[in-house]
Amino acid sequence: MRNFKIILQYEGTRYQGWQKQESTQNTIQGKLERLLTRLAGAPVEIQASGRTDAGVHAYGQTANFHMDTKLSPQELMERINEYLPEDIGVIAIEEVPERFHSRLNAKGKTYRYRVLNSSVPHIFDRRYVYVCPEKLDVDAMKQAAARLCGTHDFKAFTSAKRSRKSTVRSLDSIDIERTGDEIWFTFSGNGFLFHMVRILMGTLLEVGSGKRRAEEMTALLENGKREEAGPLVPACGLALMEVRY
Repeated sequence: MRNFKIILQYEGTRYQGWQKQESTQNTIQGKLERLLTRLAGAPVEIQASGRTDAGVHAYGQTANFHMDTKLSPQELMERINEYLPEDIGVIAIEEVPERFHSRLNAKGKTYRYRVLNSSVPHIFDRRYVYVCPEKLDVDAMKQAAARLCGTHDFKAFTSAKRSRKSTVRSLDSIDIERTGDEIWFTFSGNGFLFHMVRILMGTLLEVGSGKRRAEEMTALLENGKREEAGPLVPACGLALMEVRY
């Protein structure tokens, strides 16, 4: 049985996230597994570097699957892309050692969140940005972001219910840059909790709009209270950019 590593892109707008579910067939994982199973003539399971929520996009999601096939990696990629819908695509594929696992071997990830900071609609970007027309103080948000970087307990920044799993993560950087009418927030770290980036974004936007101070980030990290952090922003502005190994 051969092990294949693939890099995927997808527009998440019409999907119920990555993970397959019993209640719907409309997930990225579900569509890929049904296609691979048909190509292999036997059940194929696919593992991703991590789940993306409903509506979240990916420019560089990594996944792997084991499959008994005589096709070369390039031939297999061509067959997969031939049958995938137009909003999902495999952009790279390679054969990897048997023990490679896309989630367990991942060392870090980068996400980007796009904010349209304008009252003028951008019709062709509407599926990929969160519209926030009010004036935002980029310098204040950068000061808040600096306080969030490092290794911390991010319990205040996840929607997950109580779990035995650790909520400590290392956030290497949060880069914030204005480009035209948009502000791009780029998060890099060793891993992210459920809804972590979207709650961090809601909190940073509150700082940018003057609703809270940058200095409050330290207290939020220390007290770990979800109700004291910012709101969960919409999924449409979020994209997984890269997974590092």
